[in-house]
Amino acid sequence: MSRTLVTGSAGRLGRSVVTAFAAAGHEVIGIDNAPGTPPEAAACLPADLTDLGEAYEVIARFRPESVIHLAAIATPFSRSDGVTFRTNTQLAFNVCHAATALGVPKLVVASSPTVIGYGKPDGWTPAYLALDEDHPAQPWNAYSLSKLVAEQTMQTFARTSETRMAAVRPCYVVAPEEWEGAPTQQGHTMAERLDRPELAAVSLFNYLDARDAADMLLALLSKLPELPNGEVFFAGAADALARDPLSELLPRLIPATAPFAAGLTGSAPAFSSAKAERMLGWQAKRSWRTELKESL
Repeated sequence: MSRTLVTGSAGRLGRSVVTAFAAAGHEVIGIDNAPGTPPEAAACLPADLTDLGEAYEVIARFRPESVIHLAAIATPFSRSDGVTFRTNTQLAFNVCHAATALGVPKLVVASSPTVIGYGKPDGWTPAYLALDEDHPAQPWNAYSLSKLVAEQTMQTFARTSETRMAAVRPCYVVAPEEWEGAPTQQGHTMAERLDRPELAAVSLFNYLDARDAADMLLALLSKLPELPNGEVFFAGAADALARDPLSELLPRLIPATAPFAAGLTGSAPAFSSAKAERMLGWQAKRSWRTELKESL
């Protein structure tokens, strides 16, 4: 049995990761100061991973084969800029430092699609659509900057470490209960995000069921030994969170995207997960069309 340590195990993504990894035969160790880590975890420990000594202590105590680092201030502007940047970057550095120094074989760090820079108040223009891992990163707030720094921190350690590492940029994560009407991170329901396109336009209509994200992490861990160290992957649903094609919605709601949106016909999303499909054999299975049946 492989032991996997999941930081942020009580979060909207962490809960699904714990459940999926336990079902796949992993002995899961949850690390979270908040309550809510699923009972499938073999153990759960509150720890302040912004303290390097605590990060070392946690990994030294459990000696995991893999670490999935999800812990972070998870939404922009939910805390002050200084706290958000300091917390997220310190978490990434400490987990990478402790994992590599203590010989953890595999490490995955959660980043964010927001590193691309969409949502900028004075306007944002993509270099092209659909967005992929080669698109220039243009963070404009403390949260997106902290996530880009987390990616670069992981890649810095990957250059000199035997630990196999990667970063994942999961699209707007939807927990299972949110399909049933629980409020999302922004306080809206998923039905409201479909009914009012301007709400989902802020994130370019991207989304990902948390269970699909967990499946992607399982696929990534299994492939890590074969991949170049330090790869970054987008992970998103195979369609957009919209009833109308993005070729129509994006030019109306984000005019600067008009020259690039024509190819996003049908239900095509603005983010490409083709790299994850090609290198990991992963595709998202769930869609708002299957999970939010009352909105068909």
